[in-house]
Order: sequence, then structure tokens, then C-alpha cells
Amino acid sequence: MLKLTRFLKPFQMPIILVLILVLAQSLSELYLPTLMADIVDKGVVTGDTHYIWKIGGIMLLVAAGGMICSIIASFYSSKAASGFGKLLRSKLFSHASNFSLHEFDQLGTASLITRTTNDITQVQQVLIMMLRMMAMAPMMCIGGIIMALSKDAKLTLVLAVSIPVLIITIVIVARMGIPLFKAMQVKLDKLNRVLRENLTGIRVIRSFNRVNHEKKRFDAANWDLTQTAIKVNKLMAIMMPIMMIVLNLTTVAIIWFGGIRIDNGHMEVGDMMAFIQYAMQIMFSFVMLSMMFVMIPRASVSAVRINEVFETIADIQDPNAPSPVTGQKGYVEFQNVTFSYPGAEMPAISNISFTMNPGEVTAIIGGTGSGKSTLINLIPRFYDVDSGKVLIDGVDVREMSQESLRSKIGFVPQQAVLFTGTITENIRYGKENATDADVEHAAKIAQATEFISNMPDGFNTLIAQGGTNVSGGQKQRLSIARALVRKPEIYIFDDSFSALDFKTDAKLRAALKDETSLATTLIVAQRVSTIMDADQIIVLDNGEVAGIGKHKELMETSGVYREIVMSQLSEEEIA
Repeated sequence: MLKLTRFLKPFQMPIILVLILVLAQSLSELYLPTLMADIVDKGVVTGDTHYIWKIGGIMLLVAAGGMICSIIASFYSSKAASGFGKLLRSKLFSHASNFSLHEFDQLGTASLITRTTNDITQVQQVLIMMLRMMAMAPMMCIGGIIMALSKDAKLTLVLAVSIPVLIITIVIVARMGIPLFKAMQVKLDKLNRVLRENLTGIRVIRSFNRVNHEKKRFDAANWDLTQTAIKVNKLMAIMMPIMMIVLNLTTVAIIWFGGIRIDNGHMEVGDMMAFIQYAMQIMFSFVMLSMMFVMIPRASVSAVRINEVFETIADIQDPNAPSPVTGQKGYVEFQNVTFSYPGAEMPAISNISFTMNPGEVTAIIGGTGSGKSTLINLIPRFYDVDSGKVLIDGVDVREMSQESLRSKIGFVPQQAVLFTGTITENIRYGKENATDADVEHAAKIAQATEFISNMPDGFNTLIAQGGTNVSGGQKQRLSIARALVRKPEIYIFDDSFSALDFKTDAKLRAALKDETSLATTLIVAQRVSTIMDADQIIVLDNGEVAGIGKHKELMETSGVYREIVMSQLSEEEIA
């Protein structure tokens, strides 16, 4: 948790103010028993009503001051803790946003969500407790011991027996609780993952009648978390009864031995009452510490998990001195590129070399798992190559800043992703300052104008979360429009026409031909009809190039390409 204290710097003043107020509150509570002893010994015993009213008035003022300090301290401690949580979430999100796809695969999306929400909430709650209870407890304990010694040093020996019992209990429970808290957070990750899969895959689950299976799967993860939580709560529940037993036995012992000392004339009644109050304050300070130790183990586990994210450094970093790109625009070259995913036995692609030029359409085709999507993910530098080079405009992508590299690219992913908002906002996502005319033009080229005009609010129609209120083909066309409005140097279409019917596909490709005439276009496709007219077709097979050329050339020279074509087209269409 200490590593996270660097995020507390903006809240130094509120924290200092809280500590001062807590100190003032502690002093007021320590002073009250002394005043009460004076009332009993000098007012009640002597029958001095004026003295009782005088000291009683002072007690009311001290109590009121302590109450005001407590209210203000609560306000500022909550403000500081909430601000800390907000800042921590923001920093964690910003840090995770810079991760490459490798880090997301390594940590897991569900775990990152849990760490950004639940884990930070745990730390935030502990911070509030620390500012109030953990700051007050030592003051009350030390102050209580000093005041108790001033009243009767010999009677303080009672506390020498009870306090070690409390300390030993807290240490044992804390040591037993930490492993269980670690397990709880891991199981919370698992529950989050199962829930997320259920919500995102609800259509598949229902279509295969697997609702009951998923319910059992969720119940199993939920029950696993519940069982661990019950173990933790049972363990923590032991602490409070032990505290109360020790507290009450201490009170009995003080009254017993205090009564003897009063009978012998070594102590006054008021002093014994004050001593009981100080003993209670000392014991309650340990109760407060015990409550802290209930929360600290879980928060410490959460803090470790948060620090793991901060300590995870993205594999892909911008160079210290990015190379400027001058002259060329839209040139892409692969030079003997080999790439393998972390932990994989075999490379996903091996020794890939080809060139793409502006004004040309390059298509990639191949069987499932041949490395098509992997290859195009190397262009925007979602991953770094193991060996070889990927050059954009003659510069290695590793020598360019990620922002300048990706500003050159209009990327349409294999799985169309839309965001909550209007159609205009989704298209303008590709270019923030795009005008309405630019948005409409991009939609027209993407063949989306017709279905948009049939919607209730046209371009102002709201897209639901995940784009669930539009079809797969409509999502793809809006994703294409988002890339077109950017007007980049390089267009990458990763199997972006698969959900379109043949008529719309043909019209879209014809419109794209004019729109992207000056740019470099890379199309990954499964349909031969989509890529037959490409200037260059790259055939991939098991991560290697099985042929490069135009359609007619490949029909003669590439057996892999010929098999793909013959599996999709009739002899008349091939001819």
C-alpha cells in the first residue's frame, strides 16, 4: 500500500487538517473523564452546586468542540479518500490504455475491470478508516495510558495483562486472514469473467439452449466466492467477542482492585470513575485497531493487485527520438517478418516479405489460422515483430511514435465495434473535427445512407451498447464509414465485407475504388469475389507466403489459391 501513497500528494492539506482535527477530538475526549472526576470528588461529595454547574458547562463546551471537530474531520477525510480513489482510477485507466494487446492478454480484461473498481474501492475505504480510526487510536491509547498513570499507577497493571491479549488476537487473526483475502480477490476476478461472458454471449447461450448450463457455471463461481467470504467473516467475527470479553473483564478487574484501593484510602471515587473511562478509551482504541486489521489485509491484497498493473510496462513503447517521415506517403513494406505469440510453440507468420504502394489494392487470402489477422496487426504496431521489419513510408514502425503511425491508418477490424452514442458520433470517432458533410459522404461510400435514412432519427439515431440495435452488416458498414471519414494514407479492411450481401459488397467495392484511389488499401477477405480485381493478392498458408500476384497469375502458379477459388466459384465464374 505504501507504493500508492504517491497519489496522496494532491490531498496533503485535507489530510493534515483531518489529523489536526482528530488530535483535537482525542484531546477533548481525554479531558472529559478528568472533568467528570472533579465533579464527583469536588462537587458531588462536597455538595457544591455552583462548582457542578461550572465544570458541567466546561464539559459541554469540550464535548461540543469534540463533536464539531469530528464532523469536519469526517467531511475532509471522505473528501480526501474519494479524491484519492478518483485519481487512482484515472491513473490506472490511463496506464492500462497504453498497454499493448500482449498486456491485455496477460492480465485479462475481467481482472483489469475488478482492479479498477473493486480493488480501488477497498483501498479507498481503508484510507477513510486510517484517517479517522488509525489516526485516533494511537492518540487515544497513548493519551489514555498517560492519564491512567496520573490517576493511579498501580491500578494500571490491570491493563498490562489485557492489552497483550488484544495484540496477540489481532496479529493471529490478521495472519490467518491475508491468504483468504488473496483468494477472495482471485475468485472475484473469476466471477466477473463468468458474468461478462454470460452477458456478452447471451445470444449464443440462448440459441444453443445453454441457459441452465451457464446458470450452473455462474452459481459454481458465486458459491466458491461465497464460501471463501464466509470463512473470512467467521474468522473476523471471532475478533469482536474476544475484544468485548477482555474489555468487560478489564472493567470488572478495575472496579474490584479500585474498590480495594478506595477502601484503603489510596484512591478517590472520582479518580476510579475517570480511570475506568481511560481504560475504556485504551481498550476501544484497540477495538478500532482491530477493525482496521479486518480491512487492511484485504486492502493490502487489493493494493498489490493495483501495483501489479502500474508495474506492468507495455512491451510497445515510443522511441526516445521518433524518426520523422518526409516525402513518401502510404508505402508499406514487410521485410522477412517473423512473429510468434508469447508462449506459442510455432511462429504465427514466418519470413513474410511484400510491398504495398499508394493507389494499389493489396488483398490477403488464406485458410483459417493462416496468419491473416496477425499480419495486419503488425502494421499499426499492435504487436512488435520477432525479426525482420515493417516499414511505413520507408521508416521502421518501431522508430515512429504510435500516434503518428496510427494517424496514417484507417483500420476496420474483423469484429465490428460500435460505441454507445449516435450514428454521427460513431462515424466521427475516426476524425473528431469531421463536418456533417464529411460524415454523410463517408456513410454514402460505405453504403450506409439507405438504412440510416430509414431509422427514426437518421444520423442522430442512438446506437445501443455494443451496437445491438443494428445488424451485423450495418455494423460493418458503419465501421467502414468510420475509417473512411479519417481519409488516411493506408486503409486496412480485416475481413470487413463478410456480413454484406453480394450486391452491397460489389457496390461498396466500386465506391471504395474511387474514394481510395490515392491511398494504399489492404483487404483481408474470405471471399474470392471480393479480391479478384486486386492489384496484388498475397496467399498465406500456415503463416507463410504461398503465392503473390494477380488473380490469373495465381490460378496458374499457386495450388493453394486455386483450391480456394475452386471451392467458392463455379467453372463458369472462374472462366
